Amino acid sequence: MTKSSEFFAEIPQIPYEGAESSNPLAFKYYDKDQLVLGKRMEDHLRPAACYWHTFCWDGFDVFGEGTFRRPWHELEGQEMAEAKADVAFEFYSKLGIPFYCFHDVDVMAPAANMKEHVENLAAILDVLERKQDETGLKLLWGTANVFSNRRYMSGASTNPDPEVFASAATQVCHAMNATKRLGGENYVFWGGREGYETLLNTDLNREMDQLARLLTLAVEHKHKIGFKGPLLIEPKPHEPTKHQYDRDTATVFAFLQKYGLENEVKVNLETNHATLAGNPMDHEIAMAFAFGIFGSIDANRGDPQNGWDTDQFWNDPLDIVRSMYQIIKNGGFTTGGFNFDAKVRRQSIDAADLFYGHIGGLDALARGLLGAAKLIEAGDVSALVSDRYSGWDDELGKWMMGAASLSDIADKTVADGIDPKPKSGRQEFLENRFGQMA
Repeated sequence: MTKSSEFFAEIPQIPYEGAESSNPLAFKYYDKDQLVLGKRMEDHLRPAACYWHTFCWDGFDVFGEGTFRRPWHELEGQEMAEAKADVAFEFYSKLGIPFYCFHDVDVMAPAANMKEHVENLAAILDVLERKQDETGLKLLWGTANVFSNRRYMSGASTNPDPEVFASAATQVCHAMNATKRLGGENYVFWGGREGYETLLNTDLNREMDQLARLLTLAVEHKHKIGFKGPLLIEPKPHEPTKHQYDRDTATVFAFLQKYGLENEVKVNLETNHATLAGNPMDHEIAMAFAFGIFGSIDANRGDPQNGWDTDQFWNDPLDIVRSMYQIIKNGGFTTGGFNFDAKVRRQSIDAADLFYGHIGGLDALARGLLGAAKLIEAGDVSALVSDRYSGWDDELGKWMMGAASLSDIADKTVADGIDPKPKSGRQEFLENRFGQMA
C-alpha cells in the first residue's frame, strides 16, 4: 500500500504563472503578493481549505460506495488520524494557502463514546500543533460535528433528550478548547440537524430555547478560556432537516436578537446555503454587514438541476464579482476568510484532481477580487447609488428621518405641493458594469 505521505509526491509546489500559462498545476490569477487596493491579494482573500471533504470523504453517496480509495482511508485509529494529518498539511503547503479548517471528528481517531472522544481529540492536538509550527499554517476556524453520529438524529442542542444535549455540549466545549490552543481565529457552529422534520412531534419554542442555551453557554465558555475570536453561526435553509432554525442571515439575526446574543455571535456564510434559501450570495453578505454580524465565508456552489448542497467549487464569475464587491466596499474580512467547503466529484479520483479543484477555486476568487477592485476604483457604481439617495441628505430627507411626525409630513406634502418625479434606477447599466468585470 502506498504511504499517505507519498500521495502527493508527484505534485510540485503550485506556482503563479499568469493568465497566459497552460500549466494546469499553476495559478493564472491568484498572485498572493499582488497589491489590490493597497492590500496583498492573500490578505484580501485569506483562503483556507477544509479537512472534511478533502481528506475524510471517501466518495460515498447514498447510491454507491466510496470511489476514492485514498491510502489513509484503509488505516484505523490514531494511525489513520496521524496519516491524514501528514497528507493534509502536505496538500495545504503545496497549494500555498495560509489557513485550514476542521470539525473535531475530522482530525481525530473514531470514538465509541464521549470519554473516548475527549481522549482521542486530545491525542491529535500535539500532532496538529507540530504541523502548524512546521508549515506556518494557521487555523481559520474549528467546529464540532454534532450531526453525523446517530445520537444526533433528532438534533443536538434541540434534541428532546437532555443527554444528547449534554453530549453536544461536551463536544463543543472540547472543540472550542482545541480551537483556542491551535490559535484558531474563529469558532463555527454548523447547524447540522438543528431543525425539524415535522411539526407534529416538535415543541418549537422549547427547541429554540435549547439552541439559545447552548449558544449562551458557548459564549460564556469563550470568555472563560480567553478565546478572542468571534463565534459564528452558519446559516442553512433545509439541509438535512425540512426546516432549519438558522435558515438565512436575517433569520439568524432575529434569533440572536430574541435571545440577546447579537453582540456575541456572527455568521459564517456559505454560497450554496444562500442559494438553497432562495437568496443570492451578495444579498447574504450585504445583510450580514448591515446587521453587523459578517464573519467568514464557505466558498462553494450548488447545481441548479440538483436542488441539494452539492458543495462544488465556486466558479461563477458574475456571482463572485458581485459578492466580492460587497465584501470590499464594506471593509473586507477581519478574522474571517474564504474557506473552500468544496469537494471534487466522485469520478475525480486522482491526487491531482484535488489540486485542480482548489486552483480553479482560488483563481476564480482572485478574478472576482480584481474585477470588484476595478469597480471600486472607477467609482461610477458608488456614485450612482449615492446620487440615487442624495435627497435624503437634503433638508426634507433629514427632517423626515428626524423630528417630523407622520401628520407633519402629510401636512407639508399638501402645503408645499410635493409632486415627486420618477427617476431611472439604471439597473441595466449596473448589470453591464458588473458583467464587464466578471
